Amino acid sequence: MQNMQLMNDLRRIDLNLLVILDALLSEQHVTRAAERLHLSQPAVSHALARLRDLLGDALLVRQGSSLVPTARALELAMPLAEALAQVQALLEPNRFDPASAKRTFRVAMSDYSAAIFLPGLVRTLRREAPGIDLQIIQASREGMLDGVLNGDIDLAAGVFPDMPAELRSTPLFEEHYVCLVDRDSLPASGVLDLPTYLARPHVLLEMRGSGTPEIERALTAIRERRHVSISLPHWGVAPQLIQGTDLVLTVSSRGLLNIDHERLLAVPPPFHIPSFAFVLAWHSRRGGDPALQWLNGQVQGVLSERG
Repeated sequence: MQNMQLMNDLRRIDLNLLVILDALLSEQHVTRAAERLHLSQPAVSHALARLRDLLGDALLVRQGSSLVPTARALELAMPLAEALAQVQALLEPNRFDPASAKRTFRVAMSDYSAAIFLPGLVRTLRREAPGIDLQIIQASREGMLDGVLNGDIDLAAGVFPDMPAELRSTPLFEEHYVCLVDRDSLPASGVLDLPTYLARPHVLLEMRGSGTPEIERALTAIRERRHVSISLPHWGVAPQLIQGTDLVLTVSSRGLLNIDHERLLAVPPPFHIPSFAFVLAWHSRRGGDPALQWLNGQVQGVLSERG
Protein backbone atom coordinates (compact mmCIF):
# COMPACT_ATOMS: atom_id res chain seq x y z
CA MET A 1 0.00 0.00 0.00
CA GLN A 2 2.82 2.39 0.89
CA ASN A 3 4.61 1.62 -2.39
CA MET A 4 1.42 2.31 -4.33
CA GLN A 5 1.02 5.66 -2.59
CA LEU A 6 4.64 6.50 -3.32
CA MET A 7 4.16 5.69 -7.02
CA ASN A 8 1.06 7.87 -7.15
CA ASP A 9 2.95 10.75 -5.50
CA LEU A 10 5.86 10.41 -7.92
CA ARG A 11 3.52 10.50 -10.93
CA ARG A 12 2.41 13.97 -9.82
CA ILE A 13 5.95 15.33 -9.66
CA ASP A 14 8.43 16.10 -12.41
CA LEU A 15 11.70 15.32 -10.62
CA ASN A 16 13.40 18.05 -12.65
CA LEU A 17 11.31 20.51 -10.65
CA LEU A 18 13.00 19.34 -7.47
CA VAL A 19 16.44 19.99 -8.99
CA ILE A 20 15.30 23.50 -9.91
CA LEU A 21 13.85 24.05 -6.43
CA ASP A 22 17.16 22.98 -4.87
CA ALA A 23 19.04 25.50 -7.04
CA LEU A 24 16.54 28.27 -6.25
CA LEU A 25 16.80 27.65 -2.50
CA SER A 26 20.58 27.70 -2.71
CA GLU A 27 20.97 30.75 -4.98
CA GLN A 28 17.82 32.67 -3.88
CA HIS A 29 17.90 34.32 -7.29
CA VAL A 30 16.19 33.19 -10.51
CA THR A 31 18.95 34.32 -12.88
CA ARG A 32 21.76 32.70 -10.86
CA ALA A 33 19.75 29.49 -10.51
CA ALA A 34 19.19 29.46 -14.29
CA GLU A 35 22.90 29.96 -14.95
CA ARG A 36 23.78 27.18 -12.51
CA LEU A 37 21.39 24.77 -14.24
CA HIS A 38 22.17 25.98 -17.80
CA LEU A 39 18.50 26.86 -18.32
CA SER A 40 16.79 30.05 -19.47
CA GLN A 41 15.44 32.49 -16.90
CA PRO A 42 11.83 32.09 -18.17
CA ALA A 43 12.12 28.31 -17.82
CA VAL A 44 13.17 28.62 -14.17
CA SER A 45 10.43 31.19 -13.48
CA HIS A 46 7.86 28.85 -15.03
CA ALA A 47 9.16 25.97 -12.92
CA LEU A 48 8.87 28.08 -9.77
CA ALA A 49 5.24 28.84 -10.63
CA ARG A 50 4.55 25.11 -11.04
CA LEU A 51 6.27 24.35 -7.74
CA ARG A 52 4.19 26.96 -5.95
CA ASP A 53 1.02 25.43 -7.34
CA LEU A 54 2.14 21.88 -6.58
CA LEU A 55 3.21 22.55 -2.99
CA GLY A 56 0.60 25.18 -2.18
CA ASP A 57 3.18 27.68 -0.92
CA ALA A 58 4.95 30.76 -2.29
CA LEU A 59 8.29 29.08 -1.45
CA LEU A 60 10.33 32.20 -2.31
CA VAL A 61 9.17 35.79 -1.93
CA ARG A 62 10.90 38.81 -3.38
CA GLN A 63 12.86 41.07 -1.03
CA GLY A 64 14.87 43.68 -2.88
CA SER A 65 16.92 41.93 -5.58
CA SER A 66 16.79 38.55 -3.84
CA LEU A 67 14.23 35.85 -3.19
CA VAL A 68 13.75 34.97 0.47
CA PRO A 69 12.60 31.42 1.33
CA THR A 70 9.36 30.97 3.23
CA ALA A 71 9.11 28.83 6.37
CA ARG A 72 7.86 25.93 4.24
CA ALA A 73 10.81 26.28 1.87
CA LEU A 74 13.27 26.25 4.77
CA GLU A 75 11.67 23.02 6.01
CA LEU A 76 12.14 21.46 2.57
CA ALA A 77 15.74 22.62 1.93
CA MET A 78 17.69 20.02 3.90
CA PRO A 79 15.56 16.93 3.08
CA LEU A 80 15.52 17.97 -0.58
CA ALA A 81 19.32 18.33 -0.77
CA GLU A 82 19.78 14.95 0.93
CA ALA A 83 17.27 13.25 -1.40
CA LEU A 84 18.90 14.65 -4.54
CA ALA A 85 22.35 13.62 -3.33
CA GLN A 86 21.07 10.08 -2.76
CA VAL A 87 19.46 9.96 -6.21
CA GLN A 88 22.68 11.18 -7.79
CA ALA A 89 24.71 8.56 -5.92
CA LEU A 90 22.19 5.90 -6.99
CA LEU A 91 22.34 6.81 -10.67
CA GLU A 92 26.10 7.39 -10.82
CA PRO A 93 27.66 5.02 -8.28
CA ASN A 94 31.29 5.94 -7.75
CA ARG A 95 31.86 7.12 -11.32
CA PHE A 96 33.84 10.30 -11.79
CA ASP A 97 36.06 11.25 -14.70
CA PRO A 98 38.01 14.41 -13.78
CA ALA A 99 39.17 14.96 -17.36
CA SER A 100 35.61 15.35 -18.67
CA ALA A 101 33.78 16.61 -15.55
CA LYS A 102 31.98 19.96 -15.62
CA ARG A 103 31.35 21.24 -12.13
CA THR A 104 31.83 24.13 -9.73
CA PHE A 105 32.98 23.51 -6.16
CA ARG A 106 32.48 26.10 -3.42
CA VAL A 107 35.42 25.86 -1.03
CA ALA A 108 35.74 27.94 2.15
CA MET A 109 39.22 28.92 3.31
CA SER A 110 41.18 31.80 4.75
CA ASP A 111 44.05 33.43 2.89
CA TYR A 112 46.30 31.35 5.21
CA SER A 113 44.83 28.17 3.69
CA ALA A 114 44.96 29.66 0.21
CA ALA A 115 48.67 30.44 0.52
CA ILE A 116 49.42 26.87 1.63
CA PHE A 117 47.66 24.78 -1.00
CA LEU A 118 45.51 26.81 -3.41
CA PRO A 119 48.18 27.53 -6.07
CA GLY A 120 49.16 23.85 -6.20
CA LEU A 121 45.52 22.76 -6.29
CA VAL A 122 44.71 25.12 -9.17
CA ARG A 123 47.67 23.79 -11.18
CA THR A 124 46.44 20.23 -10.58
CA LEU A 125 42.92 21.11 -11.70
CA ARG A 126 44.08 22.88 -14.85
CA ARG A 127 46.21 19.87 -15.72
CA GLU A 128 43.83 17.02 -14.80
CA ALA A 129 40.32 18.52 -14.59
CA PRO A 130 40.07 21.72 -16.68
CA GLY A 131 36.26 21.62 -16.55
CA ILE A 132 36.17 21.95 -12.78
CA ASP A 133 35.83 25.50 -11.45
CA LEU A 134 36.45 26.73 -7.91
CA GLN A 135 34.55 29.40 -6.02
CA ILE A 136 36.62 30.40 -2.98
CA ILE A 137 34.67 31.72 0.01
CA GLN A 138 36.13 33.43 3.05
CA ALA A 139 34.30 33.34 6.38
CA SER A 140 34.78 32.84 10.10
CA ARG A 141 35.04 29.30 11.48
CA GLU A 142 31.39 29.44 12.46
CA GLY A 143 30.42 30.80 9.05
CA MET A 144 32.30 28.01 7.27
CA LEU A 145 30.58 25.29 9.30
CA ASP A 146 27.17 26.90 8.86
CA GLY A 147 27.78 27.03 5.11
CA VAL A 148 28.67 23.34 4.98
CA LEU A 149 25.62 22.47 7.08
CA ASN A 150 23.16 24.35 4.88
CA GLY A 151 24.73 23.26 1.59
CA ASP A 152 26.18 26.62 0.52
CA ILE A 153 29.75 25.28 0.88
CA ASP A 154 31.07 21.96 -0.46
CA LEU A 155 34.37 21.84 1.45
CA ALA A 156 35.77 23.93 4.30
CA ALA A 157 39.46 24.09 5.17
CA GLY A 158 40.37 25.20 8.67
CA VAL A 159 40.54 24.49 12.38
CA PHE A 160 37.23 23.23 13.75
CA PRO A 161 37.55 21.94 17.33
CA ASP A 162 33.75 21.81 17.77
CA MET A 163 32.63 19.86 14.71
CA PRO A 164 28.86 19.31 14.38
CA ALA A 165 27.83 15.64 14.34
CA GLU A 166 26.50 15.94 10.77
CA LEU A 167 29.94 16.83 9.38
CA ARG A 168 32.91 14.66 8.49
CA SER A 169 36.56 15.70 8.23
CA THR A 170 39.94 14.65 6.89
CA PRO A 171 43.06 15.78 8.82
CA LEU A 172 45.53 17.57 6.56
CA PHE A 173 48.38 18.36 8.96
CA GLU A 174 49.28 19.22 12.54
CA GLU A 175 50.07 22.87 13.12
CA HIS A 176 51.71 24.84 15.93
CA TYR A 177 52.07 28.48 16.91
CA VAL A 178 55.10 30.73 16.68
CA CYS A 179 55.67 34.40 17.55
CA LEU A 180 56.80 36.76 14.81
CA VAL A 181 58.90 39.76 15.92
CA ASP A 182 61.22 42.30 14.36
CA ARG A 183 64.80 41.09 14.84
CA ASP A 184 65.89 44.47 16.21
CA SER A 185 63.10 44.48 18.80
CA LEU A 186 64.27 41.40 20.67
CA PRO A 187 65.87 41.87 24.10
CA ALA A 188 69.65 41.68 24.35
CA SER A 189 69.30 38.03 25.37
CA GLY A 190 67.76 37.28 22.00
CA VAL A 191 64.88 35.47 23.71
CA LEU A 192 61.22 36.47 23.81
CA ASP A 193 60.42 35.75 27.44
CA LEU A 194 56.97 35.89 29.04
CA PRO A 195 57.32 39.35 30.68
CA THR A 196 58.43 40.83 27.36
CA TYR A 197 55.61 39.06 25.51
CA LEU A 198 52.99 40.40 27.91
CA ALA A 199 54.43 43.93 27.88
CA ARG A 200 54.35 44.15 24.07
CA PRO A 201 51.34 45.17 21.92
CA HIS A 202 49.94 42.36 19.79
CA VAL A 203 48.43 41.82 16.35
CA LEU A 204 45.32 39.60 16.33
CA LEU A 205 44.18 37.83 13.18
CA GLU A 206 40.43 37.31 13.17
CA MET A 207 37.53 37.07 10.76
CA ARG A 208 34.22 38.64 11.84
CA GLY A 209 34.80 38.21 15.53
CA SER A 210 36.22 34.67 15.28
CA GLY A 211 39.81 35.12 16.40
CA THR A 212 42.31 32.61 17.75
CA PRO A 213 40.70 31.28 20.95
CA GLU A 214 43.53 28.76 21.41
CA ILE A 215 45.94 31.57 22.27
CA GLU A 216 43.54 33.23 24.70
CA ARG A 217 42.76 29.89 26.37
CA ALA A 218 46.48 29.20 26.81
CA LEU A 219 46.99 32.62 28.40
CA THR A 220 43.97 32.14 30.66
CA ALA A 221 45.48 28.83 31.82
CA ILE A 222 48.48 30.75 33.21
CA ARG A 223 46.23 33.61 34.42
CA GLU A 224 47.62 36.17 32.03
CA ARG A 225 46.24 38.46 29.33
CA ARG A 226 47.80 40.23 26.37
CA HIS A 227 47.02 43.64 24.90
CA VAL A 228 45.79 43.48 21.30
CA SER A 229 46.79 46.70 19.58
CA ILE A 230 45.71 45.78 16.04
CA SER A 231 42.99 43.36 14.96
CA LEU A 232 42.59 42.51 11.27
CA PRO A 233 41.27 39.70 9.03
CA HIS A 234 44.14 39.65 6.52
CA TRP A 235 46.91 37.06 6.92
CA GLY A 236 48.91 38.34 4.00
CA VAL A 237 49.63 41.83 5.32
CA ALA A 238 50.06 40.90 9.00
CA PRO A 239 53.84 40.13 8.88
CA GLN A 240 54.48 43.50 7.26
CA LEU A 241 52.98 45.21 10.31
CA ILE A 242 55.64 43.65 12.53
CA GLN A 243 58.65 44.96 10.61
CA GLY A 244 60.18 48.01 12.27
CA THR A 245 57.83 47.87 15.29
CA ASP A 246 57.61 46.32 18.75
CA LEU A 247 54.46 44.39 17.79
CA VAL A 248 54.16 40.63 18.28
CA LEU A 249 52.20 38.34 15.98
CA THR A 250 51.35 34.91 17.43
CA VAL A 251 50.33 32.85 14.47
CA SER A 252 50.28 29.41 12.86
CA SER A 253 53.76 28.54 11.64
CA ARG A 254 52.81 27.76 8.03
CA GLY A 255 51.43 31.27 7.66
CA LEU A 256 55.01 32.58 7.73
CA LEU A 257 56.50 30.65 4.83
CA ASN A 258 57.30 33.77 2.80
CA ILE A 259 58.38 36.32 5.40
CA ASP A 260 61.44 38.57 5.14
CA HIS A 261 63.84 36.45 7.20
CA GLU A 262 66.47 39.20 7.27
CA ARG A 263 64.20 41.58 9.18
CA LEU A 264 61.71 39.25 10.88
CA LEU A 265 62.21 36.33 13.23
CA ALA A 266 59.85 33.51 14.22
CA VAL A 267 60.43 32.30 17.77
CA PRO A 268 58.62 29.87 20.08
CA PRO A 269 55.91 31.34 22.33
CA PRO A 270 57.10 31.80 25.93
CA PHE A 271 54.18 29.67 27.20
CA HIS A 272 52.53 26.44 26.09
CA ILE A 273 49.95 26.66 23.30
CA PRO A 274 48.67 23.22 22.23
CA SER A 275 49.17 22.22 18.61
CA PHE A 276 46.06 21.63 16.55
CA ALA A 277 44.77 19.72 13.52
CA PHE A 278 44.03 21.51 10.25
CA VAL A 279 41.26 19.67 8.41
CA LEU A 280 38.95 19.54 5.41
CA ALA A 281 35.28 19.33 6.42
CA TRP A 282 32.20 18.32 4.44
CA HIS A 283 28.64 17.19 5.14
CA SER A 284 28.02 13.49 5.79
CA ARG A 285 25.28 13.49 3.16
CA ARG A 286 28.00 14.21 0.56
CA GLY A 287 30.08 11.21 1.60
CA GLY A 288 29.00 9.27 -1.49
CA ASP A 289 29.95 12.05 -3.90
CA PRO A 290 33.01 10.72 -5.79
CA ALA A 291 33.81 14.14 -7.26
CA LEU A 292 34.00 15.75 -3.83
CA GLN A 293 36.17 12.96 -2.49
CA TRP A 294 38.43 13.29 -5.54
CA LEU A 295 38.87 17.00 -4.81
CA ASN A 296 39.59 16.17 -1.16
CA GLY A 297 42.32 13.79 -2.34
CA GLN A 298 43.87 16.43 -4.61
CA VAL A 299 44.22 18.83 -1.66
CA GLN A 300 45.94 16.09 0.33
CA GLY A 301 48.18 15.34 -2.63
CA VAL A 302 49.26 18.98 -2.97
CA LEU A 303 50.17 19.12 0.71
CA SER A 304 52.03 15.82 0.48
CA GLU A 305 54.13 17.17 -2.41
CA ARG A 306 55.00 20.22 -0.30
CA GLY A 307 56.05 17.98 2.58
